[in-house]
Amino acid sequence: MKNKLSDLNNHLFAEIERLGDEDLKGEDLAEEINRAHAITNVAAQIINSGNLVLKAKLAIDNANDDIKIPLLTD
Repeated sequence: MKNKLSDLNNHLFAEIERLGDEDLKGEDLAEEINRAHAITNVAAQIINSGNLVLKAKLAIDNANDDIKIPLLTD
């Protein structure tokens, strides 16, 4: 699976479109709202993870040569 942040954006905008459906009512609307909450929670974790990777990269790039930062490998 090779997802990108642009894929996340597409999923978020698709959810906005589903929530904006004025014909969605009652139980169907409640189900869509629950789905939106789940998507939002997962999206937040993806963004937080990406932010952590960026901060680590910046820290490594800006580190003093005397400081050795262990790298995580796959």
